[in-house]
Order: sequence, then C-alpha cells, then structure tokens
Amino acid sequence: MLETLKTPGDTSWFTHDRFGLFIHWGLYALGARHEWLKNNEKITNEVYDEKYFKRFDPDLYDPNLWAKAASGAGMKYFVITTKHHEGFCLWDSKHTDYKATNTPAKRDLLSPMVDAFRSRDMRVGFYHSVIDWHHPHYVIDDRIGPYRTAENKDELNKGRDQNKYADYLHAQVRELLTQFGKVDVLWFDFSYPFKDNPADHTRGKSKLAWRSEELYKMIRELAPHIMLDDRLDLPDGWDMKTPEQFQPREWVTVNGQPVVWEGCQTFSGSWGYHRDEQSWKSTEQLIIMLIDSVSKGGNLLLNVGPTARGEFDERALERLNGIGEWMRRHSRSIYGCTQAPAGFKAPQDCRLTYNPTTKRMYVHVLSWPFGGTGTAPIHLDGFRGKVDYAQLLNDGSELMMRDPVNHHGAGTASSTSEEDSIRVMVPIRKPNVTVPVIELFMK
Repeated sequence: MLETLKTPGDTSWFTHDRFGLFIHWGLYALGARHEWLKNNEKITNEVYDEKYFKRFDPDLYDPNLWAKAASGAGMKYFVITTKHHEGFCLWDSKHTDYKATNTPAKRDLLSPMVDAFRSRDMRVGFYHSVIDWHHPHYVIDDRIGPYRTAENKDELNKGRDQNKYADYLHAQVRELLTQFGKVDVLWFDFSYPFKDNPADHTRGKSKLAWRSEELYKMIRELAPHIMLDDRLDLPDGWDMKTPEQFQPREWVTVNGQPVVWEGCQTFSGSWGYHRDEQSWKSTEQLIIMLIDSVSKGGNLLLNVGPTARGEFDERALERLNGIGEWMRRHSRSIYGCTQAPAGFKAPQDCRLTYNPTTKRMYVHVLSWPFGGTGTAPIHLDGFRGKVDYAQLLNDGSELMMRDPVNHHGAGTASSTSEEDSIRVMVPIRKPNVTVPVIELFMK
C-alpha cells in the first residue's frame, strides 16, 4: 500500500540550511529533572497532574526572545514538542482537555511561537509524540510508560482501545497541519515494535498501533511538501534519518546509499529542562558538532529545554550566543555546504565542508598547527592544481600557498603523498575565533 503513496517531501531548503533548534517543553519543566521523569519515577496520572498540570504557568514566556536567540545563533528552522510522551498539548486542541489552555497559563502557547519564529524567517517544525502516557485509550505495555510494571496493568487496560487512540492521534495531526499555516517538518517520536507479534500492543508499539500507513497518506494529502522523520515504523515512509545523541562516523546510508540525515543533540544529557545537570557541552564542542555533521552531509538539530516559567536558561543562552558569534563570520562554511567530493582528504585535526554552488572548500582547523618563524603549514592532500586562492574566513586575509614538489630544491616531492598536495601557510598565532576556517576558492 505505502509504495503507491510514497512521495518525497521538499528537502532542498533543509540540506541548505543545515542548522535548527529543537525545543522540548511541557509539564516536565516543573519537575526539572528530565522529560521522562513520569516514566522514570513511575508517577501516576493523578499525582503528575496534581503537581504539574495544575501549576503550569509560564509567566515569563516570550517566544520573540526564543526566536531572537535561535536566529542569532544562525539557526534556520525550529522543531517544537507540540506533545511529548506525557500527553500534554501546547495548543488549544479540540480533541482533549489535557492542554495549556486548561492550566494556569490559560492560553495557546504554540500559535505565538510559530508567529515569532516565522517573523525571523525561520521554518516551522512540529515534533509530535505518538506515545501518550495520559490518554485513556492508549494501551499500557510492559516496556515503556509509568504503569509498565504495575501489578494491576491488565485491569488498567480493560476498556482501552488502541484504535480509538489512533483516531485521536490522527485528528490531532490534522489540526497541526491545518491550523498553523505551512509546516515544513513533522517529527514523530517513536515506535518500538514487539517483533514476535507486532499486533500485540501490550508488548510494544509498531506501525499497527498508530495506523501509520493511513496516517502517512493523510499527511501527504494535507502537506505534500512536508519533511517526515523515520520513527513511524515505515521502512519507506520518511524523508530523513535521525541519529540521536551520537555523531555518525560517516554520511548516513540506507542500503549502501547516502540519505538525508539530521543528528539531534542536546546541550547536556536530557531534552527537557534539567536544573541540576552538570554535563553541559562547551560552545567549542557544539560548534565542532555542527561542523562535523555538515562535513558528513548532515544537519544538526540542537535542543533547548525551556524552564517552567518560559525562559531559556542562562547556560543555553550563553552557548547560543557563542555559536552565533562564530556563525556571524563563518556561516558560509555551513549554509549550502556538504561533504567534500571524493579525492579530497581532510588534514589531521581538520574537517572539510564544500559548497558545490560557489565551488569553495572550507578547512575547519580544530587544532591549530605549530610552526617555525612566522607561519606554519597545513598540508592538503588531493588539492594540487585545484585551488586558485586561499584566505582565512574570519577576516578575509590572504594565505600563501606552497607547492611541496618544487619546495624541496630538487624538484621532487619528499613523499608520494606530496605529489598531489599543497601547503597552506597559516600564521603562528591562532585567530581569535573558536574554530578557525580556511576558505579555498577552487578552480
């Protein structure tokens, strides 16, 4: 059935823009100790709602400040959790009472966010959990969820109808695709099938639990352009692969063929706001993560977990500001760029990105080289006869190039590898930027 429906979404803007903001925001922000706290601590609906739903009041929420911080960091799109696994919805859905308008917030939080980011020329993405630990017809299973180990799980499942939950899921997706203007990305999360019997929803959740093929057809009818992720348990019903919390070693492939991919990463370990977490990555690590993703043909979706009062915390803002300072001078080594063509080898402690439209290569120098008097060489294998001009990207200052073959006095290379290489001479002192970039104008 799906093969006849399979039509790709528009990925052209996505593979150009390369850098987006993920936002995980919900009731778990009040707990401030991981977005899975309801699962991790096996908190019942009654306790969870009494503590968090009745107190959710983000009085400092200003989505214009969020959009300003993201745009300032060089991000070109955002993806917001319209509903996470806890089941709580940020918009005024007519299909549930479990929504922001029924909390002390008393308002739709999604619409002004969409407007704020669009005003900054950023594209709109919606994350939507297919898992729902709150819905009365979501069948409780023994793998994921706060009731997974409950002794009365069978009793709790009496009267539950997963098909009715799927109706609810489809109805909410229809709302998201018809009430907020053009949505560019739909990011579902996630399936976990029981291999022995995918239809047994008490053991796991496969595409049958969500009626994924029917859902896919509806989405393509409502938004044929939209990009879909790969978490509906549909082998062919996706536009991008989404490695989570790890950096692929090379361009992500399926059946040996490179595909569109986006790594989703956090500043620290959790996605939702975590007050006491100390494992935050530095600005330099995050910039290198972005560079590394683009050098392998991918995107980076970097996550922020706003506080319960509706702000990005100071740690997130500090890093977004630092990334933005670097991107202000180096964004053309990211936007429109991809993996270098075959035959070009990245020097030690460097990453290459390439813009096929402008025909410029970018050498991101992660560890500044040592040298003698005045300059130090960076060896570029595979570049001999292919570079017209070299400069530092941060200030546009020229860098001298040398030919190793003719630089040894005898007219011969000192090694076979140097027969196809050049040397770019860089100053001894590292430029005052987080990661220096050499821009090469290719012939």
